[in-house]
Amino acid sequence: MSTGTRIAVAVMVLLFLGALAALGWWYQMRQQAPGEASSALTVNVTSAADQGPGTLREALFIVASAKGNAEVVFKVRNLAIGTLLPPLVNPHGLRIVAAPGGTEIDARSLSGGPVFDVAGDNTSLEGLTVRNCPGTAILLRARQFRLRASSIESCDVGVDVAENASGVLIERNRFGNDRLGVRFAASARDSVVVGNQFANDHDAGLWAVRAQPDARGSAITVRENHFNADRSGVVAANVAILVERNDFSNDAESAIHLIGAGATVRGNRISGGPGMGIIAENARESIIDGNELDHLNAYGIMVRGSANVLLRANRVHNCGYGLAFVLGDQRNPSTAVDNTILEPQFNGIDVIGDSPILRRNQVLQPHALALHVSDFQRPDGTRVAAHPFLEGNNFRADSTVAAHNPHVTARR
Repeated sequence: MSTGTRIAVAVMVLLFLGALAALGWWYQMRQQAPGEASSALTVNVTSAADQGPGTLREALFIVASAKGNAEVVFKVRNLAIGTLLPPLVNPHGLRIVAAPGGTEIDARSLSGGPVFDVAGDNTSLEGLTVRNCPGTAILLRARQFRLRASSIESCDVGVDVAENASGVLIERNRFGNDRLGVRFAASARDSVVVGNQFANDHDAGLWAVRAQPDARGSAITVRENHFNADRSGVVAANVAILVERNDFSNDAESAIHLIGAGATVRGNRISGGPGMGIIAENARESIIDGNELDHLNAYGIMVRGSANVLLRANRVHNCGYGLAFVLGDQRNPSTAVDNTILEPQFNGIDVIGDSPILRRNQVLQPHALALHVSDFQRPDGTRVAAHPFLEGNNFRADSTVAAHNPHVTARR
């Protein structure tokens, strides 16, 4: 072998050995580097005590300082909380999972404050039952929160969503005997409440209320939930909301109560109970579309003091009354089009001191009047005229009512 050949071979061997050394160094650094995605931490809750090793309190302190995403896994079925827990703050993501078959947390000994204070993004809770909270079960003040397959019972507020929260998913949970099941302080971008059960909530199943209109305009989606025997199923005021394909039954005051602007109520089923189905009160530019309402003791839908509300293709049957329009904005009238009202116990449509546009509606087999129009007399004696515009309706008695009320405008 020539001298040149030997030198070339030696160089190749040195390069090969250098590459092996670099590869080994890279592998060692990957194994030891802190803060990598692979450094997930799991902490087990093995004690039902309020504090000490193996407790939920200790686990939350441990995961708060984790260098990666973390998981708290319950190995106990029951525990009681006596003092406030530390906030949930892991910045990399935190998942809290119940024991197989569920874990129940009793909060009756707390003097106030939330059971879980979610202050860190990307947090999820799964399979828990939280009961008897004097305050809030879950206070949410972060982004990308998930609550799944859990139950919150006999608390003041189940989930309290602060104004800065977004990306909220509340899915397949049960809220029962709370004052408020879920409360939103404002519109929450990319937030969905889906597939939950709300029952016997003292004020409302879902409460989305703020004093002033919310300019952010990102609607909360509420769909495919079941509301039963709440005082009100959904109350939304000055918060953008889409209420779609839910079931409401036996609510004491109303299934859905809308105030302010930005609401769409579509494709819901509302059945039974002493109260009203849908109330739009001082509402603006809301849409109530394609809902079915039956066997309510009072009105199916009432629009009161509102402007530019659209009632379209709703079906109301076997209720005390069908629709009502009361003291609306005559310069921006509300509209009812293509609605069907079957066999109301009293009047099909009441118009009281209002001037709605009524087109192509049907009132069939009313026990009293198909359409009743009356002026409203204020306490000071002044009158507000009722002046509806009628076109293409099927009212059994509309010609009689029009003849007796000079304020009715009718077009055949």
